[in-house]
Amino acid sequence: MTSGKKSCHMSLTKNLGVIILGAGASSRMGRPKLLLPWSDTTVVGHIIRQWREFGATQIAVVHRSNDAALMTELDRLGFPPLDRIENARPESGMFSSVLYAARWPGWRKEISSWAIVLGDQPHLRAETLRLLLELTAQNPGAICQPAFNGCAGHPVILPRRIFDELKHSRAESLKDFLKPFAGRAVQCPVADAGLLLDLDRPEDYERAVKSHIGNL
Repeated sequence: MTSGKKSCHMSLTKNLGVIILGAGASSRMGRPKLLLPWSDTTVVGHIIRQWREFGATQIAVVHRSNDAALMTELDRLGFPPLDRIENARPESGMFSSVLYAARWPGWRKEISSWAIVLGDQPHLRAETLRLLLELTAQNPGAICQPAFNGCAGHPVILPRRIFDELKHSRAESLKDFLKPFAGRAVQCPVADAGLLLDLDRPEDYERAVKSHIGNL
């Protein structure tokens, strides 16, 4: 990537915090999804690198307690221990990880928006993320999501005012939490079918790898 591209990306991610949700049990996959091979690294390594290349101000990974394998991989990647958020109740579902991230005191003071990123979507195209970040830059007070064929997906980007509401939320899911803010949400249409694919099963992973190789 050229320095010019880096500068452009950094302007799109000014004061952006990134939450990578990595506390799932990977029960249907049969092995830890974030540790699966991806290109020259792992799934989590690729996602971290992707957001670093976009110039995110701070990246944090939410993880299960005592996840030694993931901690070892994060150490190998040089990922700071201070940017790891422990979810003590991962059995409560994905939204519990979002809540732990919202209540985490380690965020840098200058961050003004947060991207909630699934830990099992390394196949999202860089163009998809770039378009989403451009939309966010144009709508700094809005909830921004990419959408494929009218179906919204992740990452979801929340401005500070709405992110702060998460700390006291009693919603049962992120979707339920966002409903009252529907009037402040904008969608970014993208031509990326991978938006609707999560790596839940081995066959999902195989499809995603083939699609990624085909797009190189």
